[in-house]
Amino acid sequence: MAELRAAAGKHEPDDHAIGRSRGGLNTKVHALTDGRLRLLAFTLTGGNAHDSPLLPVLLEKLSVDRVGPGHPRTRPDHLLGDKAYSSKAHRAMLRRRGIPHTIPERDDEKASRARRGSRGGRPPKFDAELYKQRNVVERGFSWLKQWRGLAQRSDKLAINYAGGITLKATLEWLT
Repeated sequence: MAELRAAAGKHEPDDHAIGRSRGGLNTKVHALTDGRLRLLAFTLTGGNAHDSPLLPVLLEKLSVDRVGPGHPRTRPDHLLGDKAYSSKAHRAMLRRRGIPHTIPERDDEKASRARRGSRGGRPPKFDAELYKQRNVVERGFSWLKQWRGLAQRSDKLAINYAGGITLKATLEWLT
């Protein structure tokens, strides 16, 4: 039993992925999904963590096996993100990795570009019709929280909570 606790402790964050946000103590699930609500990669943080710094972490975790021979895919066909991911650093990283993306520009970025005039540059490309498909992500989180244990975070350890998410995602991949 001690070995199990020691093994679990290696991957268990010190804060157990629980943080204080406006709603109280909670856990935030950061995830990448495909177009069919299936989870591709996820990570857990406390509820007080912002989504933006975890995009590179999620992209590093992304690995989808191919049907035939070959290395697993580590690059999505297209990334749809909300305004939390609208930074020059994220856009540059996605361009370097060759990942096409549709991310709306934040209002303060638009104002800054307008304030700079012709030196502000062009606005980033944005396809509003394609962005309408982003609701798949929100529906994926709603689907995930159909299990009461995942919706209410009744597990103390983050590793157990992550196991529940993995089980639910595996069941979705099998159906």
